[in-house]
Amino acid sequence: MKKVISTVLALGMAISLAACGGSSDSAATSAASSAASSAASEAAEAASSAASEASSAASETEDAEMVLVEDGVLHMATNAAFPPYEMTTDDGGFEGIDVEIATAIAEKLGLELVVDNMDFSSVITAVQGGKSDIAMAGMTVNEERKQNVDFTDTYANAVQVIIVTEDSDIATVEDLDGKMIGVQQGTTGHIYCEDDYGADNVTAYDTGATATQALLTGKVDAVVIDSEPAKAYVAENEGLKILDTEYANEEYAIGIGKENAGLYNAVNDALNELIDDGTVQSIVDKYITE
Repeated sequence: MKKVISTVLALGMAISLAACGGSSDSAATSAASSAASSAASEAAEAASSAASEASSAASETEDAEMVLVEDGVLHMATNAAFPPYEMTTDDGGFEGIDVEIATAIAEKLGLELVVDNMDFSSVITAVQGGKSDIAMAGMTVNEERKQNVDFTDTYANAVQVIIVTEDSDIATVEDLDGKMIGVQQGTTGHIYCEDDYGADNVTAYDTGATATQALLTGKVDAVVIDSEPAKAYVAENEGLKILDTEYANEEYAIGIGKENAGLYNAVNDALNELIDDGTVQSIVDKYITE
């Protein structure tokens, strides 16, 4: 009998201990669940806060004030020696694809366009330094320039080509190796040629026209420049031709100061409206008839 009672007591204690153990596990599980729920809640709050901050930042960018060098005026930094994109008229004015597109943008914004003519190498620094509002000079988008200005959406494509004399032995891009190449200072043609052939084989000039004259007088063996101005230079000078090969293919856009989100949004929106309604294409077709 004592043995039976002892067995029952032992069984009871075992059940009691098991029950205690179950209670402890349940408490631990409950605590873990509570901690996980709390962590999830905190993560959700953090995500919500981050999204709110991002939305607020985007809203502030969209609503940023348009800052101008001069009230009521849109100053365009350019080098007006790059036909048909920008060039001077006989009366001292300015014309070309970029000039007309910039004029249309200014009109949409209720502004007057003023062209600030300068060396091409100064165009971006003029915008950076707050002397001009936009840089528009047959400006190719590249990574180096993106460090200094923000670019709008693309409004035109361009091709870098090679001009040579009609009796030249240069027939392909590969033939430029070891030759003296003329370029316009600060252009992508200048950058590409120095990268490809070395600075010692490249001579930079203030304008494409000056580089072309250097080719005619034998100071350089070839000129690398955008296709449209190249066509104009060849048409104006006998004895020159453009090789039937591309040196590089590029995109043109408008450069705007990085701290001027308001102006960037306004100009980019106006540009896209002019692209969508066909105005930009009609301006291009006016100057490039092929």
